[in-house]
Amino acid sequence: MRQEKEITLKTSLFTVFFRVFIYFSLTLSLIPVQMLALMLRLPLSKRLPMWYHRICCRILGIRLEVFGRRSRVRPTLFVANHSSYLDIAIYGALIPGSFVSKTEVAKWPVFGLLARLQRSVFVDRRVRTSLAQAGNIGKRLKARDNIILFPEGTSADGNRILPFKSALFSVAEIKPNNQSLVLQPVSLTYSRLDGIPIGRHLRPMFAWYGEMDMFSHARRLIGMGRLTVTVSFHQPITIDEFDSRKQLAMHCYACVARGHADALAGRLQPKVGGAGKWGWIHWRPRPRLRDLRGRRRAPGAKIGGKRRHARLDTGRSTA
Repeated sequence: MRQEKEITLKTSLFTVFFRVFIYFSLTLSLIPVQMLALMLRLPLSKRLPMWYHRICCRILGIRLEVFGRRSRVRPTLFVANHSSYLDIAIYGALIPGSFVSKTEVAKWPVFGLLARLQRSVFVDRRVRTSLAQAGNIGKRLKARDNIILFPEGTSADGNRILPFKSALFSVAEIKPNNQSLVLQPVSLTYSRLDGIPIGRHLRPMFAWYGEMDMFSHARRLIGMGRLTVTVSFHQPITIDEFDSRKQLAMHCYACVARGHADALAGRLQPKVGGAGKWGWIHWRPRPRLRDLRGRRRAPGAKIGGKRRHARLDTGRSTA
């Protein structure tokens, strides 16, 4: 068992230097471009971060398997779990929006600058200041900016989802443009390394939590092989569907925890015959009939029948 673990965790020094060199070369070249786009308020300032994160995922050897349909309504508050600094590149590659980060991140070298360039909202997550922080987020929502929120309040070990803090859901009561704010729970799971399922004892190697040193953790993580990450977009909701903010937080937690558990147990599988093929992103917005044998449907997806209500993820009404 020890020998298998050592082989699985083997890192390549060449891979570390190569990926770090390409990453910082790309980052340093795009920083002045994003700064100029923000100063001139160009539409490029909103599109460039998503393109940048997608390239970073390719550089770092991250393969994304996406299930479900991302909400197209603007603004949308995406409620997601958080376990590693890699989450930022993964969510940023799939969601055009800004993150809600703790105030300490703004002071970090390099990463603090990148967070500001993506127009992140920095908040003090103490309960007594939650209303004031909601006001800062509300300004961005009224400007039709998507926001990505980590309601756990901190990062976990990747094996479980920490309880969601209902105080952070005070922003859900905001009604931009006099319409109920759309929320969408999102699950993220580090599922496979070089095509081999990651066991419970190895998953914390990809998570960054507690008092871990970021430099030594990143040096080991970047030198590993190709990492497969499973992301599930769940059914969009609004706070009007619940009696209280606490019930909303509990529902979002249940959705994220269920999607995370399904990915850990292997109940979310790629298309039949495609598991061995390497592609940096595999987006499956809806299942197809010929793919149902041997794989699970995307969370919340239905086949057959007519849709009689407006979809929250498209903003269009269908008969």
